[in-house]
Parts: sequence; structure tokens; C-alpha cells
Amino acid sequence: MKFDCDESAYEFYKEYAHRIGFSIRKHYIKRGNAGQIIRRTFSCSKEGEQVVDKRRENASYRPIANDAERSGISIKQTIKLLSMQAGGRENLGFMDVDYKNHVHNERRMALRKGDEPAMMEYFHKMQLADPSYFYSIQVDDDGQIMPIFWADARSIVDYGHFGDVICFDITYRTNRYDRPFAPFVGVNHHKQSIIFGAALLYDETIESFKWLFEIFLNAMSGKQPKTILTDQSAAMAKAITEVFPKSNHRLCVWHIYQNAAKNLHHVFHSSKHFANDFSDCLYEYEDEDEWLVSWDYMLKEYGLTDNKWLCSIFDVKEKWAMVYGRHMFTTDMKSTQRSESINSVLKKYMKPKHDFVRFSGHYSRVLIDKRHQDLQVDFKMRQTKPILQSNVEMLRHVVELYTSKLFQMFQDEYMKIADCTIYKANKSDTITEYKVKYSQRIQEHLVKYEASTTTVECSCKKFSFVEILCAHALKVLEHKNVKRLPVQYVLKRWTQDARAGSIKDYHGIDIKGDAQESIGKCYSHLSHNAREISTLAAENEIMYKHTKECFEKLMRDLQEIRKKSYIGLKPNLLLGVQRED
Repeated sequence: MKFDCDESAYEFYKEYAHRIGFSIRKHYIKRGNAGQIIRRTFSCSKEGEQVVDKRRENASYRPIANDAERSGISIKQTIKLLSMQAGGRENLGFMDVDYKNHVHNERRMALRKGDEPAMMEYFHKMQLADPSYFYSIQVDDDGQIMPIFWADARSIVDYGHFGDVICFDITYRTNRYDRPFAPFVGVNHHKQSIIFGAALLYDETIESFKWLFEIFLNAMSGKQPKTILTDQSAAMAKAITEVFPKSNHRLCVWHIYQNAAKNLHHVFHSSKHFANDFSDCLYEYEDEDEWLVSWDYMLKEYGLTDNKWLCSIFDVKEKWAMVYGRHMFTTDMKSTQRSESINSVLKKYMKPKHDFVRFSGHYSRVLIDKRHQDLQVDFKMRQTKPILQSNVEMLRHVVELYTSKLFQMFQDEYMKIADCTIYKANKSDTITEYKVKYSQRIQEHLVKYEASTTTVECSCKKFSFVEILCAHALKVLEHKNVKRLPVQYVLKRWTQDARAGSIKDYHGIDIKGDAQESIGKCYSHLSHNAREISTLAAENEIMYKHTKECFEKLMRDLQEIRKKSYIGLKPNLLLGVQRED
């Protein structure tokens, strides 16, 4: 008999064997130089031992090996995992050495291209997939790659919405290059860390920092942050002054304290009170003169008047002492630990001799994981509302505006007002001054209130550096019978609609997000519009009835549109299900 192909012959023989009462299997295959089958043998399933096709067998674990390598899982861990899934190492069908050889061969193939061509190829692919993707590489006269900066479209969009404060830390170095890795990190409206871009620096000179900051500004369409938090570095400080003249430069307080523990360890160990006194100089005081008196007292009390390290940090006190930074918006950040937390995650994936492509792959995984967390929190915010600790109009108003995290922060402040005492200190034609004290603190705070604009200003300046009102200011608003949060104290960057509005890339083109992000933006836009309409319509009965009728008609229209759309898409949806099966 003649057959069109070996599969036809196999199906015929299988059906024949079934009628007779035995089973068959494919036994032997021989292919020509072009890969075509020139000989095929079928046999009884009980005949001899089945020959393993090593090429097919090896191919079955290669995708797993490649995924494990990209995920940063070690060879030993991957083999152990595969063994568990197969019911024992003897069932894997390949030796440990086969797996190791494959992984090492893949690495050699990647290295064979050389870092520079592979890097350029990687960036080219990323830009083809994402037209708003930005990267820049500085090359010296000898063609040697110097600093590198890159940021994808989502990072640029996030900077457009939340780029008012940046953490910039260079303490982490990549293993292979021993270069400083420098992520630009910020905080979103859920108080989560977000990444605006990343760089690999060649060195830590003023020129390198200037190049990087200028490129960063170029990628972000020239928008300067309000505040930049960094570690102490003279070169970096100089570059920030030249490139970000409109930005406040703050030093990481945590690093200041850690350096104090190293340079003043003998004082920390010999005195029980020094740690508290030094911490007060870092975080406390609202008046500069009081701070200076306390600083001088600390130096004399502990015999540190001539200490060189303390003298050096006193020269830059405006950059780290809270008394000098209360008027600067920092999203309540006082350190660069958000950057360091990103670095600690990357360290879990990084291995010795990783090239740039593998490094950037792991960096992309960190981005994806963080954005997934952001999406989950955003979804939860849309589905649930925080519990009010007191059913008052102020909290009912604010819970509709802020994200869950910011509402909890606001509510914590609001619940303190019951324990605050207040008395009038002074009054002029337009401004009334009050002294407010929280029962658990000694210090009194001066709060100024202007009735004509419902403006309230507290000496603690919490609104300036966090952009939510403090308990002292809220106590005055309650005293003046202000039931709803004045509009000037609702900052968009902390609201549920923080991502409403489009952001342009460095080409001046609106950046388009992925499908899930677009749905979230649509929801934010519509929620914002609906909230404005509802606020206006509630003013009187006529507007309320008109709005209610329009809403009901709009709901009927939308249901009809969705019904027609569903009917039109139904065949495609069914095909999709069939393909999945």
C-alpha cells in the first residue's frame, strides 16, 4: 500500500492494530540532509526497548531552562524543581550535565555578540515595541560606552503625574561592570514606590552626573522635580545645583544617622541620652533659633565642639535638618530607602558575570512586579471604601477624594483633634491666630486662619512637606465650623483621579498605555466628571431632578450600546474560547 505521508500510514496501522487486538508505537525515523523523512518504522508496543529521541527530549526542557535563566533561578534550583515535578531525578530524561551545558552555551552565545552590539539591539527592540521608549548612551572618543540611561513609556507617564519628588541613590553596583546603578524613584498616590528611569554610570564625577541629569530632563520633557533626595556627594550636589536650579536638594537623613553612628560610636555607647538629642536635631524643632541653641548645647554637653565630622555636616545643615526643610514638599520622605529597596530586590536576581541585556531583563521584571502591585491596589480602591472612624461630614467628603492610603493618613490626623486644646492668641482685621496643642505632646503650634479664603496655616508645616492637613489645622477648621475640606487643600497627586489627564513623551506625542492602564484612566476620567456633576447638581431640587433624568437616560443608552456591541463580537468571543480549549 502507498500513503501520502508517514502520519497517514501510522493512522492506518493504528486502526488495523486496534481491530486485531494489539497496540503500536513509532519506533525508528531517519531524515535526509534537508530534514525530510526518508525512512520510518512502526512496531508493536511490546517490541524491544523504546529508543529515546534525544533531540526531542532536550528540546522539552530548553524553554524551561531559558525562562529560569531569565528569572534569575540558579541551575541547581531549577533541576531540583524539575525533579519534583517529574517525580524524581531519574524521570527527567536528561542528565544534570546536559542542562548545565545548555545554559552555559546560551550564555556563550549571548556574550559572543559583545555587550555593545547586544545593548544596542536590546534598546532597538524596546523602541520598536514602544515608540515612547527613551534611551541615551554616552560614548567617549575611543568608542568606550560611558553612562547609560533608559526609561519606558510607563515610567515617563508616572513621572508626569508623580515626578514632584525624586529619590536618587547610587550605592548599588552591578556585579559584572562594578558600575553604580542609579534608579530614579518616586511615590505614587497610593504611597507606593515607582520607578521613573534607571542609569548605569561609568564614574561619579560632576560631568557624569550633569550628563545624566540633563538626559533625564530631556526624557521627561524638561519637567523639574520640586525636591530631590540623595546621599551626600559633593559632585552630585554640584550637578544638581546646575541642572535642577528650581529643585530643593535634601540629603538622606537615614544615611546621616548611620554615619553619625560610625563617627560618634564612642558617644553613642557612653551616653544614654545622646541618641535622642541627636535625633531631635534631625527631626524636631519648628524654629531655627531654637534648633541652633539645641545644637550648641549638644556639642558642649558631650564634648564635641571640635569634632570634624559634626562640623562638616553642620555646613550643609539646610539639606538635612527638618527645621530647614519643613516648607519643602517631600511626600513625607526623609531618606533614599525607597531606592535602596529597589536595589535589594534587584540583588535577588543578579548573578556574577551578568551582561547588560540580562541585567536590564531583571530590571524589567522588577518594573512589571511593582506595576502589578499598583494595579491591584488601584482595583481594590475602586471596589471598596475605607471604614470611617467617625461618621462626620469632613470624613465623608474626603473619603470620596483621596486614595485609601492617603485617607487613612488624613483620618489619623482628624481623629487627634478630640485630644487637642485650642485658644485664641491674636486677631487682626483678616487673620486670627490660635495656639493648638495635642495632649500627648508638650509643644504648642501657632495656627493662622483667614476666614475670607478659608486658609489655614500651621507652624508645623505638615501640609507643606506632605500635602495633607495636620491635626492642629483641622482643629481650627472644626472650631470655625468648616465641615468640608477647602478645595485648596485637595492636591490632585493624592486623589483617586491622580492619573487623569494625558502625558506627552519627549517627541511631544501623547503616550498611550496598555489596555488595563487605559481602562483605569477611562474610569478615572469618568469618575472625576461624574463627581463634579453630582456636586453641582446637589445644590437645588431642579438641577438634581434634571441630572437624575439625564443619568437614567444615559444608563439606558449605554446598556443598549453594550448589547449591540456584544452581539457583534459574540462569534469572535466563541472562537477565542475554542482556541483556548
